[in-house]
Amino acid sequence: MCTTASLFCGFFSVLQSLSGDYIQAAWFILFAGVFDLLDGRLARLAKAESEFGIQYDSLVDLCSFGFAPSILIYTWSLQSLGRLGAMAAFLFFACGALRLARFNVQHSSVEGRFFQGLPIPSAAYLLTTLVLFYHSFAGMPPQKNIPLAVLVMALSLLMVSSINYRSMKAIQWHRRNSFFALVSAVIVLFVIASDPDVMMFVFTLAYVASGPLEELITFRQSKRLVAKVRAHRKERREEKRLKVVGGRDL
Repeated sequence: MCTTASLFCGFFSVLQSLSGDYIQAAWFILFAGVFDLLDGRLARLAKAESEFGIQYDSLVDLCSFGFAPSILIYTWSLQSLGRLGAMAAFLFFACGALRLARFNVQHSSVEGRFFQGLPIPSAAYLLTTLVLFYHSFAGMPPQKNIPLAVLVMALSLLMVSSINYRSMKAIQWHRRNSFFALVSAVIVLFVIASDPDVMMFVFTLAYVASGPLEELITFRQSKRLVAKVRAHRKERREEKRLKVVGGRDL
């Protein structure tokens, strides 16, 4: 029922986008994310997980977080760019489908504590919260906005990339530090409630940026570790060479 409710929200969002009510369309995508968050939790609590549920959830996600945001962002702004805007919106939809197909194959092996690539709900949330954020400061949608098309294409590529994103599954709620995680969640909800149109966009943007930033930090750390290992091996080889030379002199 939660998955079907998410599907309804995605469908209704498309209707609102086509009628020009972009704010309502954005909020229905956000509501779809709430139902998408609940359906997996309820399935695990009820021990009702199944292959059918996984496939159905992916089809619904493609509608609510792939098709609906594409239609929203296209009718809201990208339409003014002509073919470029249409191709950017389609690229988001197509990469979302590829992202979900890869998740279905890897969900039991690769995607556990980390997501490989930006999750499609997060990509959809960034676009929808961007609409709300922009509307809170400027009433009219942006026209012929090339940076927006670049952002849509960047999100599309992040979804099919191999960049790791942290998952909520990594939080062990039964451990001692889970209390601090719960307090942090309450604080985040309080901050979002203070100004939803702005803070939802800020938090979503921070999560989207966290993947590449953490990947860059990890790459630098691994590069330093490799350099240290190579230097240590070089020192060992030099020590062995000196011992051999010393033995020959004796």
